[in-house]
Amino acid sequence: MTDLLATLMAWVNATQIPAQLHGMDAHGLFTNGYFLVPFILLVGYMIFKRSVDGLVILGLCVGLWVFSGTPYVQGLYVNGEVQMDKMLPVVGVGVVAMGLLIYIFFIRSD
Repeated sequence: MTDLLATLMAWVNATQIPAQLHGMDAHGLFTNGYFLVPFILLVGYMIFKRSVDGLVILGLCVGLWVFSGTPYVQGLYVNGEVQMDKMLPVVGVGVVAMGLLIYIFFIRSD
């Protein structure tokens, strides 16, 4: 079992997806076939099943991931201190995301 796990982890590391996720390399991730093909299949399946909630949640996750990789968000932490004057837009994005999730899960439940 450990040989299978070691082989699987070596394959995952060979695809460089963990390094791309760590470095917030959106261009590199969305041009990697090992990520892009399953992602397109997932979106296609959600469209086929008419899962609007799933598509919105997936879009929200991708959007928050892209937002967290912007230079604005990366500039919040400078010299070991959080820049409080730049926090309002980040808090606003978080409030909108939480509001959307609360609406999907609790208010608009089937």
